[in-house]
Amino acid sequence: MKSVRLPPVDSGEARKGAWSGILAYGLWGIFPLYFKAVAEVPALEILAHRVLWSFLVLVPLVAVTRRGDEIRTLFGDRRTALLLLGSTLMIATNWFLFITSVNTGRVIESSLGYFINPLVNVLLGYLFLSERLRGPQRASLLLAGAGVALLVGLHGTVPWISLALAVTFAFYALLRKMAPVESLAGLTFETGILAPAALCYIAWGVGSGDGSFLTRTARFDRLLPLAGIITAGPLLLFGVAARRVRLTTLGFLQYVTPTGHFLLAVFVFGEPFGRGDLAAFLMIWGGLAIYSVDAVRQHMAAEA
Repeated sequence: MKSVRLPPVDSGEARKGAWSGILAYGLWGIFPLYFKAVAEVPALEILAHRVLWSFLVLVPLVAVTRRGDEIRTLFGDRRTALLLLGSTLMIATNWFLFITSVNTGRVIESSLGYFINPLVNVLLGYLFLSERLRGPQRASLLLAGAGVALLVGLHGTVPWISLALAVTFAFYALLRKMAPVESLAGLTFETGILAPAALCYIAWGVGSGDGSFLTRTARFDRLLPLAGIITAGPLLLFGVAARRVRLTTLGFLQYVTPTGHFLLAVFVFGEPFGRGDLAAFLMIWGGLAIYSVDAVRQHMAAEA
């Protein structure tokens, strides 16, 4: 039985979507530059600013796009609200771990986490959604797992930031997939839940003089509020891309982000990266190549 074909997208709209996707993932790829600029600020305080200013940026966008009713209905849907509470916990943890990785000079580990994230998504689909693992998917998981094991052998420690980033973002994606809500409304709901605590934390820092905002240099006063724009901007660009380009195209574009992190870590931040690390990453990249080729074949077969 053949799948139903979607109406073709205008070539101009497709180009717009492709460039929006490239820009979104590209901006996410240079995120470490921003967080490195505020690395003197404790990770928890940066997280509070990212939550609060993101919420303050998203609220006017919700008003302009008239999505307020969609958010209000979430409070009356207990199942969806609970799913979004879970996704809020996952994305807040993910953001905190990423900020920590930059603050502590472990951006290579964060790039590894986002490289293996698609494979963790496959594993969660198998464990929680009863999705079958095809042969190439098993091979990709085994090869990537071997690469992680090699890193453990080389350094004597588990790359816990990498694994935690991959797992929290995979669970975030799983919960958001189960929650029937559009991305803008969902993120506004999530940041809205955390915004009061973030505001209290920032206000306490200002009042006590222990915080970095309005108590130290004007540089932080300018940089910390930008966290809202850098969070909302790529998200909106991604929304433009998601409506105009193929899912497989987005699947390949997602590797732009960890590639950017990796290049910044090695060539800008000067993090150590030896031959053993390269061998491990080559195994992980090999697993991703197998996964990506299999995803393209499945997509083409579904359209046939």
